[in-house]
Amino acid sequence: MEVVLADALLAGGGDPCALLRALSAPLSAERAEALRLLLQRLAAAPPPPPGEAEALRRVAWEVALERCRPLLRGGEAAGGGGGGERLRLGRAARGALRHCVQLCGPALAARLAREALAELAAGGGAGAEAAVEALVAAAPRLEEPALVAECVAAALALVREEGEGEGEEEEAVAALVAGRLLPALCGNGAALRSVWEGLLGGGGGAPRAGRALLALSAMADALLPAGPPGPGPDARLCPRFWRVVQEGLTERDGLCRRRARYLLKRALDLSGGEKLVLFLSESSLFWWCAEKSEKLQQFWETYILIMETLEGNQIHVIKPVLPKLNGLFDHAISGEKGCWLFHPSWHMCIYKRMFESENKTLMKEGVLHFLELYETKHLPSSLVFSEFVIGPLMDALSESSLYSRTPGQLMGACPPLGMRLQKFLATYLMLLPEEEKGSFLLKFIQKMTSRHWCAVPILFLSMALAYIPACKVLGAEGLHALRDVLQCTMITHQILLRGAAQCYLLQTVMHLTDVEKVSLPEVSSFLLSLRPEESLRRDTMLWVEVRTEADSMFIKHFLIPTLLSGRPFFALVSTMILLAADVDGKSNIEWIELEAFLNPLLDVLMKLGSNVYIPTLKTDKSLQLLLKLLQTRSLKCSNTQDALIPEIVNLCLQVGWKKIPSVKNFILSLTNASIRNLQERNCEEEPKLKEQIKKVASMASLTAVCEIMDRKPEAHLESLPSVDALKRFIFFSQYNEVLKKPSYGEEKSSLCEETTSQGWGKIVARYVCDQWICLRFILNSFQTLAQEDEGTSEISLSTVERSRKILESALEALSILPSDQVLPVFDCMKVLVPKLLDSAESLCIEAFDLAWKIISSLSNTQLIFWSNLKAFVHFIFDAEVLAVAASAKGQAYAKIKEIIFKLIDMSTTKTGVFNVVLSHCCRSWIFPTVHERSALTNAFSNAGNYCELITEACVFGTVFRRDQRLIQDVNAFIENLGEKCATNVVTESTNRDDHYVRVCAIKFLCLLDGSNILHKTFMEDIFIKLLDKDELVSRSRTRYYANSLQHRIKNRVWQTLLVLLPKLDQNFVCGILDKVFQAGFGNNQASVKYFIEWIVILSLHKYPQILNKFWDCFSYDEEKLKTSICTFLSVLSHFDIVLQNTSEKKPALKKALIVVLQWCFNHNFSVRLYALVALKKIWGMCRMLHVEEFEALTPVIESSLQQVENMHGTGNARRNWHRIQDHFFFATFHPLEDYSLETIFYTLPRLSELAEDEWISIAKFHRFTDVHLPPEFQWYHSRTELHDLKPSGWSQQDMGSNSAETDSQTEWTDVQKKIIPWKNSAPSSDLEMAFQDRATKLGKSNSRLIVVASLIDKPTNLGGLCRTSEIFGASALVVGSLHYIQDKQFQHLSVSAEQWLPLVEVKPSQLVDYLQQKKTEGYTTIGVEQTAKSFDLTEYCFPEKSLLLLGNEHEGIPANLIHHLDVCVEIPQQGIIRSLNVHVSGALLIWEYTRQQVIKQKQQK
Repeated sequence: MEVVLADALLAGGGDPCALLRALSAPLSAERAEALRLLLQRLAAAPPPPPGEAEALRRVAWEVALERCRPLLRGGEAAGGGGGGERLRLGRAARGALRHCVQLCGPALAARLAREALAELAAGGGAGAEAAVEALVAAAPRLEEPALVAECVAAALALVREEGEGEGEEEEAVAALVAGRLLPALCGNGAALRSVWEGLLGGGGGAPRAGRALLALSAMADALLPAGPPGPGPDARLCPRFWRVVQEGLTERDGLCRRRARYLLKRALDLSGGEKLVLFLSESSLFWWCAEKSEKLQQFWETYILIMETLEGNQIHVIKPVLPKLNGLFDHAISGEKGCWLFHPSWHMCIYKRMFESENKTLMKEGVLHFLELYETKHLPSSLVFSEFVIGPLMDALSESSLYSRTPGQLMGACPPLGMRLQKFLATYLMLLPEEEKGSFLLKFIQKMTSRHWCAVPILFLSMALAYIPACKVLGAEGLHALRDVLQCTMITHQILLRGAAQCYLLQTVMHLTDVEKVSLPEVSSFLLSLRPEESLRRDTMLWVEVRTEADSMFIKHFLIPTLLSGRPFFALVSTMILLAADVDGKSNIEWIELEAFLNPLLDVLMKLGSNVYIPTLKTDKSLQLLLKLLQTRSLKCSNTQDALIPEIVNLCLQVGWKKIPSVKNFILSLTNASIRNLQERNCEEEPKLKEQIKKVASMASLTAVCEIMDRKPEAHLESLPSVDALKRFIFFSQYNEVLKKPSYGEEKSSLCEETTSQGWGKIVARYVCDQWICLRFILNSFQTLAQEDEGTSEISLSTVERSRKILESALEALSILPSDQVLPVFDCMKVLVPKLLDSAESLCIEAFDLAWKIISSLSNTQLIFWSNLKAFVHFIFDAEVLAVAASAKGQAYAKIKEIIFKLIDMSTTKTGVFNVVLSHCCRSWIFPTVHERSALTNAFSNAGNYCELITEACVFGTVFRRDQRLIQDVNAFIENLGEKCATNVVTESTNRDDHYVRVCAIKFLCLLDGSNILHKTFMEDIFIKLLDKDELVSRSRTRYYANSLQHRIKNRVWQTLLVLLPKLDQNFVCGILDKVFQAGFGNNQASVKYFIEWIVILSLHKYPQILNKFWDCFSYDEEKLKTSICTFLSVLSHFDIVLQNTSEKKPALKKALIVVLQWCFNHNFSVRLYALVALKKIWGMCRMLHVEEFEALTPVIESSLQQVENMHGTGNARRNWHRIQDHFFFATFHPLEDYSLETIFYTLPRLSELAEDEWISIAKFHRFTDVHLPPEFQWYHSRTELHDLKPSGWSQQDMGSNSAETDSQTEWTDVQKKIIPWKNSAPSSDLEMAFQDRATKLGKSNSRLIVVASLIDKPTNLGGLCRTSEIFGASALVVGSLHYIQDKQFQHLSVSAEQWLPLVEVKPSQLVDYLQQKKTEGYTTIGVEQTAKSFDLTEYCFPEKSLLLLGNEHEGIPANLIHHLDVCVEIPQQGIIRSLNVHVSGALLIWEYTRQQVIKQKQQK
């Protein structure tokens, strides 16, 4: 039609030159398009006579330079119309310029090329795109080789340009060059080779993969011609081409991946049709052989299927395809030669694509498959694999979530990835050649330090390294890298993870380091990075392993040089000495060598008291070394107060040293001298440094003496005469005394390095802290001091007043001391507050607030948090503090309760806080110390006064995030390793797992005695409060779904009630049973339902006289019972247990039978099943007891039960009947014999399919030792029959019953495969009809179908149409406004189709003109509407150039538009509804058009 119009225009216009001039000034969009059509026709027409041809060339030259070029630069286009108008102008100008070049020939092409090159050389800017368009038009007609080469160089430079500041304009220009200019240049035979070399040459200037793929896909016709071989190079023979394709297959950008697959498919399709041999070398990235064509086709088809399936990013689609990967390896490896037939890098592309997936499940599947594959397939060695392991695999392994347990694994088991990683690394390293092992391991370890790794990945990677069989391949560089990894582990605040990683890294050093290749400083640096309090200590298996490794070679190379070096590291040296001492039986080292070092130390120590000329530095180092030796020997890895005297006293007491009197005399002299120094008053305004240091040292000495007397009463130091003076001096001294900063004068020396303002501040803080440590000791023994001073009441009064002043000083100390030095202040406040609560309550409350402020400001990642929290808890929840506050019921009592709930709230974000509080309170309430017993009548009264603590503990626990759950799982795994992991022995058991809160509360409740009146009252109060909490949760409007927080709280409530039930008396149980029944009427989750039923069964068993209350539950109307009757029928299924303690069983059986029979005929299938189970149980009991009253019913009941047993049919009735009978609650569970902690907290939650983090194993009850159960406690373990069962909810069995069989298949026979068209879709250089360049660059098929949806106004329908139109290759979708594509509903339905489909904006008011225009272009306009003359869709034959007009959702196509249509088509209907949804109607017609065109194409072929 366009040709006809152009011919008509030429025929009516006369002179074509005049016609061209008339159309080109001024240019509108319509004129520009007409000008393009006219030039196109003139260029295609036969050459005119020479005179006319010259005139035509001049006019075309003028149009090109004076009209088209300015338009492309934006000169005229910027002034006219909106965005759509400018796009039409630009599109028409590009086409016109190209045709002008065809008319004018090489001269115009050269002129345009030179101008464009000049513009690009000048910087381009906004005009760069116009310059590139000019080059695109000129390229096919360029003849000068130098100019062609210059154009190629400029194009390649634009494609290669890549910088951090590159904006959208530069990216668009580069894409334009790659997608249009380079293919246009390739049309020029001289340029094709240069473009090819520039894109894929071996130099470093090659463009990045994305731009190279864009250019290659656009040049596919030249590089991979479908017909006879072209003049250009064959891309298949270029290794760089295949490397770019591989890079593209793993790019994060989906468009790049799609282009890479397009090129791969095109190359394979081309190879499959040829009888040739390409690259037979085994190291080639690609090869083809006609003899092996079938095998090659099979390999590549499977390969492309996997790559295309991975695009879906859906694990349920991808998982069935993964077994095909095994088949790929079978094809790729030659069994005879033991080598690769296909380059292994192709497989790595698949795995890399999976590793970089946003879907973590897919990433995990990929990693596990890769690790398992290498272990099972015994793949040949390849450098590609090593690089892949160090690169993409380790990048994937850094993702913590991959190390989670699988659903079937028990808590504390090693995650699958951890196990596979150990096996893989050991297997892979053993397969490597000996000379490559060291370099691979070094790179592997260095990779662990190249980025920020989380604690979990570092732990499992370190474990994998430690399990590698011993091979001494690492040298100094490897040891240095391991030290860097060790330092990375220190970042985490998870002590167990950090300690375990240190242990495994130390084992790695022992197994893999060649001691001949490392030096002392390198070993020292590594060992000093270890934390002895978390890993290496003398009482661990790790120490034994180190000692075993410490043979003569080890001692020779490390120990002696360390001891004899001039720069001793005291911790390291002490460790080495003790290691040598432990090795003595195995070592060949003579002790004389150790004595050579230790004798000088002993000599210095012997002369300390007699030789005043010993250098101070030497003395100081000797004492530090002695201290570290004593601490390491006594397994005391860390000590905040590094004091030598306590260690010496401790040693004397352990070995029974006879010189203890000498030590006492020394302490006596030290105490007296220290007191004298502190009592001296200096009158000078600026004290001297020497005097201030003397005071600091004196206070530190008194602190050491106080700590010895406090911690080592067996030393009997309190009998020393100086102790009384010490007590009086400390008690009556001035607290918080701040030492003035000294003036140095000439005394400044190397000994006072911390004399800056900050350094002196630390010294003063330590000085003040020492005062409070001494005062803590005095206050704890204050009664002794008071008794000695008894005599007058004035002293007593002054003592109370003194206590008040001390508490005020304590508040001042809290405000000035750093957080790591407030512990002794908290301890002092614990002693003072109970004495002052009555007389100075406001001061005590201020102490509470200030202490809480300090605790709440600390992060639980700080090491001081937990020690401070313990001190705070011991202060606030001291038995005497709680008792005094509760007796007054004043503000202090309210404040303590407020703090309780603040601590519980803090526990939700700082795991372990509640554990500290509850553990302390339970121990002090149930096992009070001698001090607490003397202070209180009964410490247990505090439990009743603060019962909220126990109530909240019984239901405590949050629904953890995945990352929190992962940390808990890994901690449990480390704990399960026991002594195998040294950190379990070394680190203090923190019990910070949230489960331990409930474990502590339950063990506390288990210790209560129902005969104790206080215990009895407390348990009844807790029972009622928990029932109220259950009712409150049931009434809340929060969504109650399985494993929700509400479900978990209710479950915990009933677990606790079940623990308490046996301890309650009959009167109380009778009183609360109504509430229990009411809870049973609720709509409960399965686990809660089982616990309620269990409690009812036990209550009726113990107190049969309340059976009448139970029968009342069946008398409610059906509306109330419809969701809960199954609960009470389940109780009847255990009626034999209920009647065990009843002498008159027959009346109860009669009543039960009457009740059950009426429910056997209920309309609800589940109710009938439960009733039949109960009927079977009760009828069996009746038969055993020979109840004569029921003889008449015998035939009916037995025939009914027999009919149920033998029921047949296609439904699930029979299957469900057998399943409910086999269900654990009816078949295996015994309410009496299975009553145990394990059943309540582990077995029953597991069998009722409660979330795994709600299962509390019995091991945790044993492991939690803060509260001990008596040895005679028997309710620990479930019966084996119940414990070994697997979860099986009978009502859920029908869903997915065949899934297990399907999953067990090794390889699925068929899998989902998303259609990704590529054939006949070569990228076109003619982009005149393209609205978005990206769609054309991708190589989409351009059909001649236009879908017009301007009348549709719902974004959902437009989004669906956009997706349908894109899938079936429509050339354009016309919408009423382009703003619709920004709508979220549109985007949700279109799933990014708008990025690949040309969209055109035509408003409804412009439709008449648009339809007329398209008619002139040769389109048949078709309306989708039911009219009097409409065609049946099944009978209509669509023309190739079809335009579909869709109507409005409500009004259809307006009548005024129907008259402008060529034809209307309707969809035949069979139903009653009048019309289809407009999107569905459009989709049906689009498909019918596509179907007909596909059939035509096949017929033409």
